[in-house]
Amino acid sequence: MNPIVNRFCAVLLGCTIILFSSCNKEDNPVTPVNPPVTGAYIIGTVYYPQYSALTNYNFLYPSTDPYGNPVMLSGTISMGPEVTKDNALGLVLYNHYSIFKADDCPSKGKLDMQDKMRGSGFIVVSPDGYGFGSTANQSQTYCMARQNAQASVDALLAARQLLTQAGYNYGDALINIGYSQGAQTAIGVLRHISENNLDIHFIRTIAGAGPYDLTETYRQLIAQDAAGRSSNAVSVLLAYNEFAGLGLTYPEMFREPVLNHVGDWFLSKQYGRQEIDEMIGEEVKLTDCLAPALLDMESSASQRLIKVFEADNLCKGWTPRQDENILLFHSLVDDTVPYENTTLLYDFLTKEGVENIELDKGKYGILFEDSHTFASLTFINHTKEWFCDYFGIPQW
Repeated sequence: MNPIVNRFCAVLLGCTIILFSSCNKEDNPVTPVNPPVTGAYIIGTVYYPQYSALTNYNFLYPSTDPYGNPVMLSGTISMGPEVTKDNALGLVLYNHYSIFKADDCPSKGKLDMQDKMRGSGFIVVSPDGYGFGSTANQSQTYCMARQNAQASVDALLAARQLLTQAGYNYGDALINIGYSQGAQTAIGVLRHISENNLDIHFIRTIAGAGPYDLTETYRQLIAQDAAGRSSNAVSVLLAYNEFAGLGLTYPEMFREPVLNHVGDWFLSKQYGRQEIDEMIGEEVKLTDCLAPALLDMESSASQRLIKVFEADNLCKGWTPRQDENILLFHSLVDDTVPYENTTLLYDFLTKEGVENIELDKGKYGILFEDSHTFASLTFINHTKEWFCDYFGIPQW
């Protein structure tokens, strides 16, 4: 055959292969699938005096630790007396807010939000997260969105399996909720599901006042230099230094009064956030607690920190599913997590083609010194109102 004809045929064949390969990718997308859950089990049924109307099933489930090794994490499945095995309206994945005390995790009985869902007809799944419950002897992965999202998704998959085995029909409705650190985790869950092509679909994700962009949060907190609220920033630095491999020594990170109390105030998990801030000192500013290198954004230490923050930034670098339905809540006067986190996330999601996004903003908590915490009360009320409107259930 003529060499020119040979080359023409080869090119034609190549184009045909590319054409059909492209058609196959569009016409036959990879079907979302969830990994099998092996080894999850219910530890026992627990009732607490302060939440006497809640039934709680503490459970263990397989996941991975921050280094990618297998680990058994813990969580709680909670439901009110209105829920039976046949009438649950659906499941809520509840990602808890910032906690520092070992006894403040869900499996140890800290069930404020779970109790507020009592009467809704929903079953609430609450992972403890790494560093609490079954892994309380380890440091916590505070504000590490990837690790915490992994723990939450694995908890949800395990809880669905355990509920099915126990004979519960929990319906199709699935809601993803979190405030503060929990909001960061909730959006991290969406990223995890998208990146791993999981068959998990939420009717709505409700995220309030989360630190979605830790780089911007860090810059603003240093610039604001507020007094009496340093525990959050210190805890973020401790987590990323340990699990992201920064390799900084405590003297390279902190000054007194924090430097000599990292172990007893933070790592011991004996104290809550407010207690730690009181021990640091109500008049002590964040810049009083951090070493000079971490106050200089151009220093080698700060640049390494920013690099690991950017690797976990929820406002860039991933492709959200365009059919997600998301409500973003944030107080305009938030004194702990800068409001800009929500505007950055909103802009990113919109740019990526997510159309069903609602922004709930206002000067929530403005009358209180700790506006971030008090704004959470409005967040809870607005969340309950949405449940009533969407599902047609009476106020509870």
